[in-house]
Amino acid sequence: MKTPARLEALIAEGLIDGVLRQLMSGKEATVYVVRCGGEIRCAKVYKDANKRNFRQASLYQEGRRTKNTRAARAMAKGTRFGRQAQEEAWQSVEVDTLFRLADAGVRVPRPYAFSQGVVVMELLTDAVGHPAPRLNDVILAEDVALAYHATLVRQIVRMLCAGIVHGDLSEFNILVDRDGPVIIDFPQAVNAAGNNNAAALLRRDADNVATALARFAPALAATEYGQEIWSLYERGALHEDVVLTGRVPPPEGVADVGAVVREIRDVEAEHEARLRYKALLQS
Repeated sequence: MKTPARLEALIAEGLIDGVLRQLMSGKEATVYVVRCGGEIRCAKVYKDANKRNFRQASLYQEGRRTKNTRAARAMAKGTRFGRQAQEEAWQSVEVDTLFRLADAGVRVPRPYAFSQGVVVMELLTDAVGHPAPRLNDVILAEDVALAYHATLVRQIVRMLCAGIVHGDLSEFNILVDRDGPVIIDFPQAVNAAGNNNAAALLRRDADNVATALARFAPALAATEYGQEIWSLYERGALHEDVVLTGRVPPPEGVADVGAVVREIRDVEAEHEARLRYKALLQS
């Protein structure tokens, strides 16, 4: 196969020694199997912004900061330099997030290098050494599906404890290696404390995982882990060993419907009184 230009640059830098084959192509990048000395790794080559099919990127970029004030001003103005800086920032988020989550004990691929818009990282494999399949491509027994779900919920909790929400988690970016589920693809990861969309994204991540595994363990379809996890996070009660139930208790107390109706009628009466007073002034 013809070696992509960006990977040729990494060969010239000595970061990889050769490209073996293409592994997969997604909406934001193409992944290749590469040789690095005596090890086989993978290289994720990001697609150019105009070729990427990742919708609503601005949804994920809220709350991100850059230390380079010139770049920050340029990004805000949307200049050519600013767009380039925005693209570099989008790509570097994945590497920074992988290191941060690996330190937090989250099951993610081990990153090795980032250069020329390429991330070189660990190649995840199954029990016989083949590249790990996506969760979407495996068939599971019910007990295994439940175990995988428990593992993934724990990973979501650990990520949030580290201040990160994946933001696009689904069966398509979870690999199943010889030891179980591993979460991949983090360029859209959001800062839990700095992004107003974090709560909704966290709930969607958890719901997607439950829906994917409910094919094999139907009881998971009725769970509400995302809402439970975020509620604990907001109250400052979330920690790695927290006991979760997947259930969210209903609001305490009974709504006073009569009081609400009376409030509405009072507002309407006040509005009508203002209209009558205004009509008197104009007569």
